[in-house]
Amino acid sequence: MPKFLEDKLKREYGPNSKIVYKVMNKIGAMRGNKETAKGRAMARKHRRRQGR
Repeated sequence: MPKFLEDKLKREYGPNSKIVYKVMNKIGAMRGNKETAKGRAMARKHRRRQGR
């Protein structure tokens, strides 16, 4: 899963909130508990922008 997005949402909504995964499902980064191709692409783009 896009770890950067999960961390950002957990800071915003709290560490034990279910909203984090609902948001990632809604935007298409995850489908249930599985990461989608869109989520992998988001993580790849984020790493590239961070210079890693």
